[in-house]
Amino acid sequence: MRIVLVTNIPPPYRIPIFNRLARWPGIDFHAIFCVQREPNRLWDLPESKFRQHFLRESFLTYRGRYIHHNPDVIPLLLQLKADVIITDGFNPTHLYAYFVACMKNCAHVAMTDGTHSSERSLSLVHRLVRRLVYRGSRSFIAASEDGKRLYHSYGVADSRCFFSWLCVANERFKPKPDVNRPFDFIYCSRMETSKDPLFALEVACQTAKRLRRRTSLLFVGSGSLDPILREQSKLNAYWVDVRFKGFASQQALPGLYQSAKIFLFPSHADVWGVVVNEACASGLPVLVSPHAGVAGELVVDGQNGYVRELNANAWADCAKSLLQNAAQWQEFSQRSLERVRRYNFESAAAGIVDACRCALGYQVHAERSGNADTRDEFGEPGDPAAATVAGARAATVAAVARNR
Repeated sequence: MRIVLVTNIPPPYRIPIFNRLARWPGIDFHAIFCVQREPNRLWDLPESKFRQHFLRESFLTYRGRYIHHNPDVIPLLLQLKADVIITDGFNPTHLYAYFVACMKNCAHVAMTDGTHSSERSLSLVHRLVRRLVYRGSRSFIAASEDGKRLYHSYGVADSRCFFSWLCVANERFKPKPDVNRPFDFIYCSRMETSKDPLFALEVACQTAKRLRRRTSLLFVGSGSLDPILREQSKLNAYWVDVRFKGFASQQALPGLYQSAKIFLFPSHADVWGVVVNEACASGLPVLVSPHAGVAGELVVDGQNGYVRELNANAWADCAKSLLQNAAQWQEFSQRSLERVRRYNFESAAAGIVDACRCALGYQVHAERSGNADTRDEFGEPGDPAAATVAGARAATVAAVARNR
């Protein structure tokens, strides 16, 4: 079975899945990429061990997004003669691939990281394009339960829905029993308003006041808010000991996560949040906003973390509870390790294979694909300064809102 996936760029969290597909018995897997790297990506990519093809770079930039239009995908697909074509988006390049599948009577599989929540505000045109593609698709791959609800909203039956989770190498992040965790908090993401690192600093400040001691916060990542964040950290040095790591390699990440007690993910909008997989695999309780896809799925409120709206006082109350109660922290830590277990590369690859087999008419149990927990993997003096953090954060949030 020759499977050809058409996607924008090589994503680090998908490459290990593609590597497994390349060695799957009876599968001839190819990936077609629109470009090697988009300008705003600083990803540290793992080694690729699958057949890959790169199209001639051709994209437009619109509202910070890259819209790829590569007509040369058409002759390449005709040359490859796929049994199944998978597309994971709706850029012109994806649509070219979809029309090739229709023209050659090839099985088309729709794949998305999107969710029912993330696509609520789509325009009528965007929805019509999705209806067109979904009508001609034989099976569907979601990255989350909310992604499956998205397909349901378009009338797709359960029997044609499969899961290919967003995941990380869990075993690589697994902490040792006696690991030392000197930081109270860790924030690991881009330093941008949509990820809200200023809110993380505000939470650390408010937690310090509740604990009546200085807290510590480790920032990992880079972005446009870095200068503002460093300035605010100096103003709040009485309450929070802040350290900046900057961009970190994949090899350095496990040690960084394991140096902290609580992971903060105050995202304003994320279809998932792979960094939370890394945090959970490192045994961290997670504080997360309800605007991230992991909320309610990987992170369950009151079990391995807390899901709260972006209110610093509410987050600080949760953080205080975890930092003061060692037994509760240990319970949440263990549950993070347990919950992340099913989100693994082998399971994610199996979901893609099952979706493709279903598209070709084989009998496949959709409810089992991607869900099996037993599938193993291969192998962070004074109130005025604290108030300044909230003011700076509010200003940047408002600026983004005005530009939307």
